[in-house]
Amino acid sequence: MSRPPMAADAGEKQMKRSCNRREFLKLAGFGAAALAVPSRPRAAAAGARASGKRLNVLWISCEDTSPDLGCYGDEYADTPNLDRLAKQGRRYTHAFVPYPVCAPTRSSIITGMYPSTIGSMHMRTGLKGYQTVPPPQVRCFTEYLRAAGYWCTNQRKTDYQFACPFTAWEKGKDWRSRPAGEPFFAVINLTVSHESRNWPKKNEKLTHDPARAPLRPYWPDTPVVRRNVARYYDNVTKMDQQAGAILKRLEEDGLADSTVVFYWSDHGRGLPRHKRWVYDSGIHVPLIVRWPGTLEEGSVCDDMISLVDLGATVLSLAGVPVPKHMQGRAFLGPQKRPPRPFIVAARERMDLNSDDHIRCLRDKRYKYIRNFMPEKPYAQPIPYRDRMPIMQEWRRLHQAGKLTGPQKLFFRKVKPKEELYDVVADPHEIDNLAASPDHQGVLKKMRALLDKWIEDTGDLGGTPEDELIERMWPGRKQPVTADPKIRTAPAAGGKTTVTITCPTEGASIGYHLGHDKRWRLYTAPFTAAAGTGVTAAAVRIGYKASQEVRFSP
Repeated sequence: MSRPPMAADAGEKQMKRSCNRREFLKLAGFGAAALAVPSRPRAAAAGARASGKRLNVLWISCEDTSPDLGCYGDEYADTPNLDRLAKQGRRYTHAFVPYPVCAPTRSSIITGMYPSTIGSMHMRTGLKGYQTVPPPQVRCFTEYLRAAGYWCTNQRKTDYQFACPFTAWEKGKDWRSRPAGEPFFAVINLTVSHESRNWPKKNEKLTHDPARAPLRPYWPDTPVVRRNVARYYDNVTKMDQQAGAILKRLEEDGLADSTVVFYWSDHGRGLPRHKRWVYDSGIHVPLIVRWPGTLEEGSVCDDMISLVDLGATVLSLAGVPVPKHMQGRAFLGPQKRPPRPFIVAARERMDLNSDDHIRCLRDKRYKYIRNFMPEKPYAQPIPYRDRMPIMQEWRRLHQAGKLTGPQKLFFRKVKPKEELYDVVADPHEIDNLAASPDHQGVLKKMRALLDKWIEDTGDLGGTPEDELIERMWPGRKQPVTADPKIRTAPAAGGKTTVTITCPTEGASIGYHLGHDKRWRLYTAPFTAAAGTGVTAAAVRIGYKASQEVRFSP
């Protein structure tokens, strides 16, 4: 893999980064050394319950949308429900995803870790069934909530680059499924705005007028492109209607005042040069939070936020200590940390045939992009994306030699090694300032910040994928979580004390009692009525779950 010489000491820095990657792979449990796993999240329960107040939290997530809402100033958008939510809460103007594609970003959200740190940065893999194996201390953050007594349910998106552990979520559609009195954390994911919904439909009747569709300067202005953009906005309106129905249901249940509502998207628009790219069109997302009685209605916040921060923020709101290993940082609640001075986003391989390795660092004024594989063109074929009418039209006009100005940039045979944009003056990132004499100070500063981030986070992006797979799945076979062991002892009052252990480092344990099939998260020994049967199983992220083990008195 060729890499650009970014500075005179680039070789030394690369050597340090390689050492960091090797050390990380050892610490991740792939070598002889291994990080000590902190105790299961039993402390979370004591901390949250002692705080008294038990907020509910609802996430309304959607797919493949940028901040294309009326509340963000988009006059073409028709989004009354989310606009109303923004009036009732806080709208964030500088929210970004760590990866411009769904599964890597969701792996980051559920773990509070960067995909490039835990090895979940490639979109799919050539090895059938392969799953990322993070270091042993990394868990789905919902386990900490469940340990604190929260009912956690997800309807329905668990595409994390690893199979969702059965210990992460309860079974249920939303808060209505929970046992009476339990606080809840519910995720409802809306798919109507997904990239695939932007493909042409038979006999479609668009509600948005294609003639008024706002086009980006790098797209050709043709009827095909305009209809594609109008179709996207139609889907955003449908998504808004679905979000409105969820909010109405929450209000009907009398829970609106005791629930913190988050709305966000997993990455930017599912359109060419948006999704899969670290330009703002791919990583800048809407984020709205309504917290009645705490966040000022109609407020706007321009803090730099990465969605890797979402999990830590929910733990903060719930009164649950944020684990020290988490790279996400709370932006609300008692554990709120100072705002980020910048965010970092990245791209690796997309699908099975589009290799790349890109990092970007963005503050409120500038975006720095480093293309580690400049020999790879922007417009590499990606069959899934190439079904999009905009992409087909764009390629057709390129082959016919009819593109002009910025429309040509995406079809260059090679990429620049570095890109620098003034995102305030140039929001579409057209004018690369990397060679500008007036911006060399900015370039040098941002280059150094990215180097430090790569080193500090143990960025695995340069690790050959075959090596990464082999270290996570030795012999290219999925490791298996060891079967748990159930021990019992007599307790006072004729009851039984149950202790469950698992020798697999980093494993989570679930259990259920008697005929109750609800999987509970094991955090510490517990007492049960004498004669109660116990069933237990264990799983570590990326591992195959253990067999179920039963104790029958």
